[in-house]
Order: sequence, then structure tokens, then C-alpha cells
Amino acid sequence: MSKEKVAIFWFRRDLRLQDNAGLHAALSGGFLVQPIFIFDENILADLKDKTDARVSFIHQELSAMNKELASKGTSIAVYYGEPSKIWLNLINDYEVDTVYTNRDYEPYAKERDNEVSAILAKKNIELKTYKDQVILEPWEVLKKDETPYLVYTPYSKMWKKVVEDDNFETYSSALYFDNWNKEIKPMLSLQNIGFEPTQIEIPNKRLSDQTMEVYADERNFPAKDSTSRLGIHLRFGTVSIREIAARARDKSEVFYSELIWREFFMMILYYYPHVVNNNFNQKYDSVPWRNNKEEFKKWCEGKTGFPIVDAGMRELNETGFMHNRVRMITAGFLTKHLLIDWRWGEGYFAEKLLDYELSANNGNWQWAAGTGVDAAPYFRVFNPIEQIKKFDKDMMYIRKWVKEFGTDHYPEPMVEHKMARERAINTYKEALKA
Repeated sequence: MSKEKVAIFWFRRDLRLQDNAGLHAALSGGFLVQPIFIFDENILADLKDKTDARVSFIHQELSAMNKELASKGTSIAVYYGEPSKIWLNLINDYEVDTVYTNRDYEPYAKERDNEVSAILAKKNIELKTYKDQVILEPWEVLKKDETPYLVYTPYSKMWKKVVEDDNFETYSSALYFDNWNKEIKPMLSLQNIGFEPTQIEIPNKRLSDQTMEVYADERNFPAKDSTSRLGIHLRFGTVSIREIAARARDKSEVFYSELIWREFFMMILYYYPHVVNNNFNQKYDSVPWRNNKEEFKKWCEGKTGFPIVDAGMRELNETGFMHNRVRMITAGFLTKHLLIDWRWGEGYFAEKLLDYELSANNGNWQWAAGTGVDAAPYFRVFNPIEQIKKFDKDMMYIRKWVKEFGTDHYPEPMVEHKMARERAINTYKEALKA
């Protein structure tokens, strides 16, 4: 191993070589840069499906980056294990001056980074972190009394005010591409980390102007291909949020507002980490969920007898994606019609969604259940039949995913809407009296 002093750049949720804030800082920092990535055993151990498409996606992106870096005589050193143990080895293998990385705001990530920072500090190595996966960090949009916003609308107004004159500065790392540590490392295979390739197709990262132009009018219709499908790319940073936000501000106010929702939920998770396993609004802790396992199984498999719900669940199971409008309908159905704890549904989505993002998944599930920040009121219960009339009246989406719809093989509705609605409202109402 080289004992010349180097800087290390730690890739995490920023799998790109261009417009990467922390990478730019590392490459322009005066030392040769050794890039690394860690497949975190603590995270991967929780994944039941060993063909998980998200792991394949990360591996694929790292391989593509290494192809590009090979022409510069370097590669990303890829490791598998517990980050703290890997860092103990790294600081023995390399003469490290500084470690650079981009900030992550999730509870586990904060804990991990504190642990790594402490390990580095013992060797007088600084961990420098940068803003990269958001336009505004949680502490950059606060009320006058320095507390977080709990309602989206005032948050979004302040968010826009803060970035009003921002040109969303980009970072041209390519200017410093001679500053890599010249060392080619063998790439770990998927099998080396206990996974196999996926059959699920990953959506591309191109965001067309046409998508943004029709987004406001067509985003609620699941049969139309009018959403960006950028979720997985934003999650793992294969696209730059600055570039996306700059285009959205010019092209689509509605799309722009969705990017702000993303940061609103990240801010909530940052300041209220208890939401991971608990109701944001604790007054709903006394809701007596029915939690019927057989009914939950039918929901998971898309066999509820409610075609829009079943179409959504089957799309999710087959592709790792579900249309946003349908996510609201399926989540509302589980929590209100079946009175099954939102945590069950949130966990299932976490297993299946390509674009799974803890903050957004948690925030939206608690929104649907009425337990979250700025949530839909508990007495708002979507009628799945009316949702079809509004958003899939020609049944194109339903017929695509529920092939047996309209035949004797399609199940009867597992509950009656009117009864389920009244049961949900009364259950919540009684719980709130407690």
C-alpha cells in the first residue's frame, strides 16, 4: 500500500463524478485522492431478498464509475463490512491527511459518522463533510424561534425565499481529475457481498423537458408515463439535486414543489428521529389497529378485490415502482379500510421500492394514516372506486396489472367501503377520546 499522504473521499449517497460537492473539495484540497465505497453490512443484513435491485443498482453504478476512472489510472476501492472496522484498517493502510464525504441526515447515518469521526480523531485525521444531497439542509429553514416547521406550506414559502437568488452552484470536479491516487483496486462482485443480479429494470436518469412540461397536468394519472422516475437516482445521488432543481424552477412549479416536499420530510426525520418507529403525533398512539395478518397478505399480493389497490401492489411487486397517486390510495386503504398499522405497510414498501427513502416513505405513510406531521385528517378516507373514476376511468392502468379483472377469477372486495369508512372514523374518534 502507498504510504504517500493522501486524502480519502468516501462515496455514499452521491454516486457520480460530476457536480459532487465533497468530491470537488477533496480533489482541490492539495493531496492525491483515494476514493472508497463501503457496502455496509449493518444495512445489507436487513435485506431479505438477495436479488435486491437497489444493491444491484449501486454495484452497477460503481462499476460504471470505475470504468471511467480507469483512464485516470485509479479506481474506487470497494469494501464490504462494518464501516468502523473498515476505517480502522484504512487508516493503517494509507497515510491519511483528511477524509471527505457528503452529509447524510438519517439517524443511522449520523450515528455511523460520529463513530467514524471519533476513530479518525484518534489519529488526528479530520472528517470534512459537505452539503450535496439537498438544496437546503434541515437547519437552513427554521422558524423565527429557531424551531422546525411542522406544516409544509409555510416551510415551502421560507424554503423558496432562502433560495430565491440562488443559481444552484455546480461543482466542476473534472478540473481536478489529475489529482487521483494512482491505484487500481479489484472490484468486489455482487456475490462477494452475498447478493445476486436483479431481473428488475432500473429506470434511466434522463429527465426530459417534456416530462416537466406535462407533470402538473398528468402526474396523477397512473396509465400515463408522466412522472420522472428519478427517485432511485436522487436516493443514491447518481443525479445532481442542484441540476434537477435548477431545471424544475424554470420548467415546472409543481415538480419543484415535490423536491421541496422531499427536503421537508428529511428535515422532519432529522429533528424528530422517533418517527422511524413511532407516530409523529403521539395522540394517535391509542388507535387499536386490527392488524389482521390474512388481510395484510391479501393487500401485499394485490388480491383485495379493489382493482386500483391491486394494480398498485402488483406493479410494486413486479417492478419495484408504484405510481405516486396509487401509493396514496394503497396506503390509505391499508390504514383506514383495513385498520392495519401504517408501520406494516411502510415496512413492506421499504422492502420493495427501488426509490425507497426513509424520510419520504415514513412521512407519506404517516400522512396517509393521519398520524404524521401536516397529515391528512383521520376522517379523510379515500374511496377506491371514486379514485378510479378520477384517475383511471378507462381502466388502462388496472387492466395492465390486473389481468383477471372483470372475470370470475377476480376476488370480491374484501370489505365494503361504506362500512370500512365508518369503522375507521369511529375507531380513530374513540381512540382520540382516550
